[in-house]
Amino acid sequence: MTPFNDQVVLVTGGGAGIGLSAASKFAEQGAQAVITGRRQEALQHAARTAPRIDYIVADAGNPADAARTIGEVIHRYGRLDVLVNNAGAGAILPLSDAGFDRISEIFSINVFGPSLLASAALSYLKQSAGNIINVSSTFGHKAAGMLSHYAASKAALEHMTRCWALELASDGIRVNAVAAGPTETDFLSERMKLSDEQIESVKAQERARIPLGRRGHPAEVADWIVSLASPQAAWITGQVITVDGGLNAT
Repeated sequence: MTPFNDQVVLVTGGGAGIGLSAASKFAEQGAQAVITGRRQEALQHAARTAPRIDYIVADAGNPADAARTIGEVIHRYGRLDVLVNNAGAGAILPLSDAGFDRISEIFSINVFGPSLLASAALSYLKQSAGNIINVSSTFGHKAAGMLSHYAASKAALEHMTRCWALELASDGIRVNAVAAGPTETDFLSERMKLSDEQIESVKAQERARIPLGRRGHPAEVADWIVSLASPQAAWITGQVITVDGGLNAT
């Protein structure tokens, strides 16, 4: 018996990077993984990379997609055991440029989306005594200039993790978070919309600041997502595990 045999796991933002790595690891350990994202072509390609991965086209920042996503998972598979709120948005956003639309986009994906999805999933997670894993960032608890709104949204996600853990413990639902440090994904280009020159500059600065001297790989973060969802972590809830090469300690 594998740890997630016959379980159903939903991973938002699963078309690439940490989300796809986590979905693949869940599938390898017996789960039926369902990934979400906004681009059908990317999801189709991702689903072909490993067996037992299905997909739903959905926007984590669109309120209407939360209930539809959970409803589709239940329609296809009849249950939900693990919800991984991995989809994220960010921006290098100086306070002088912080308009309503840009702030709203960050919070819609990083705070409102996970909240609405977890709420829609709640009755099914109660049935399975399942768990929720939220994907945060080192900057959810470490200050950084020009990242105030991204950092604040992740700080909110981390505190929601602790509050939900207390609220849902009596239902047998565990809630934890993994705070990822700088990781080799397309986040800087796709989400932060940086140029190639800006990306290389940011990466060099990050490598210089990280005690272990390098950026992380998606699998190194995904391992902790899967571990926290596993039966071996059955007595862990309300925790934020930071996986960042020591950046948090600087």
